[in-house]
Amino acid sequence: MRLKIQHSTRYRFETPVNFGLLQLRKTPKSSNQQAVIGWQTRVENGRKELSFEDHHNNATELISFAPGATEMDVISEGEVELTDTAGIVGPHRGPAPLWLYQKDTPLTRAGAGARALLRRIGAEPTLDGLHALVSGIRESIAYEIGVSHTGWDAEDAIAAGRGVCQDHSHVFLVCARELGFPARYVSGYLMLDDQTAQDAMHAWAEAHVDGLGWVGFDVSNGISPDSRYVRVATGLDYADASPVSGTRVGGTGESLEVRIDVAQQ
Repeated sequence: MRLKIQHSTRYRFETPVNFGLLQLRKTPKSSNQQAVIGWQTRVENGRKELSFEDHHNNATELISFAPGATEMDVISEGEVELTDTAGIVGPHRGPAPLWLYQKDTPLTRAGAGARALLRRIGAEPTLDGLHALVSGIRESIAYEIGVSHTGWDAEDAIAAGRGVCQDHSHVFLVCARELGFPARYVSGYLMLDDQTAQDAMHAWAEAHVDGLGWVGFDVSNGISPDSRYVRVATGLDYADASPVSGTRVGGTGESLEVRIDVAQQ
């Protein structure tokens, strides 16, 4: 399956930006199940300063605001060819060592809630156990838009019993690591069945299973990723794989418009 994707972000400010620098992770990376046919990022009222791959192999771009700008548009777009591999990504490739993905982070620290959830689910440290983990988390944490924010950690989502794909992924990471699996967060694009326009990227998780390598698990949809999923960035949690992060001086009264279009070619 070939997907065409456009990801547009428009920033507006009531006062001019004196200096601003954004770090973008919106570019898909080729792997066993996806081939990037073409991809470009265009910037209006700013410029691309640098492109590089970070230690998670994420394609990363640094974008600066034009001095005195009161708005900036960033448009990333391209085409990706997908193959359904039942969620199997394959062997680990550095430079980050595999053991790094067993490390806790502020967003994925195991607490009493995660340990109690694991006991209730009774998942074993096997591939079947990881699928049982997906089902158990879905039953315990209802998908509900607008109830959480990016600062929530896994324990917050477990306590609330509600969350979005980011929260589901963080809880899965905590539990999978507690079972002894290296596990990582994934951000990317998902082609929906009923619409092409979206206002946010999707998130899921991957665990490293002996004999298979990295395997994807989308808790929010209860499946392993198929040919509708485009992997973009990976990391220990959302902070490592967020599509945009940065800093600026000036530019008060910010407003933000995001539009993502994902359609089959």
